[in-house]
Amino acid sequence: MESLKDRVAIVTGASRGIGLGVAAELVRQGARVCVTARGAETLAAAVAELGGPEVAIAVPGKADDAAHQAETVATTIETFGRLDMLVNNTGINPVYGPVLGTDPAAAAKILAVNVLAPLAWTRLAVDAWMGEHGGSVVNVSSVAGLRPSPGIGMYGISKAALIRLTTELAVELGPRVRVNAIAPAVVKTKFATALYEGKEEKVAAAYPLKRLGVPEDIAGAVVFLLSDQASWITGQTLVLDGGVTLTGGV
Repeated sequence: MESLKDRVAIVTGASRGIGLGVAAELVRQGARVCVTARGAETLAAAVAELGGPEVAIAVPGKADDAAHQAETVATTIETFGRLDMLVNNTGINPVYGPVLGTDPAAAAKILAVNVLAPLAWTRLAVDAWMGEHGGSVVNVSSVAGLRPSPGIGMYGISKAALIRLTTELAVELGPRVRVNAIAPAVVKTKFATALYEGKEEKVAAAYPLKRLGVPEDIAGAVVFLLSDQASWITGQTLVLDGGVTLTGGV
């Protein structure tokens, strides 16, 4: 994708899994990236895997920490001179069980990381660069945000809110900034291990494509939405699910 050559992205939650897969595809397409996550060591390994400091830098910190957000945006622009793309990939799901049984503090934390942090990252990116020069944002939601998701209901609520946030921001920030989302089903990452470990064949049987996703399945779609090839797409949520929602599964 020629439109990505020399462009710059921030990808949150990118030390492994979907985030690292997206960052790798961006670099492969000629972009430079800043990756974030909590662990400095895993981020350093990610930067090395991506090709080193000429194409990738890392800023460790918590996604919902305002100081970390500001430092990351400033460091990215200081290092690479611009900020064209933002991928809000960080998400947490620290509880399992009925929504009514969710501890209020845990619920607030889920919303802070999964909804309010993407809003804050987008605001900073727009203020620092995209508002004047243009840009593209992709929010990583989930099929859990499209329909009831028993056991992970609070997570699903946060991902539904992220989809709604995507549409609001698309209207507010057009035409200079496009904002889209993706909604993956189960992708084989450490984050989703509890959903398939020890039962992958059984879980995959519900998918028309008869397999679970891998980060590479997600990365190509995200990079497409970030690129100029998607220049007339905004406010949309692309479902990446191996067909499972067609059969009523999640």
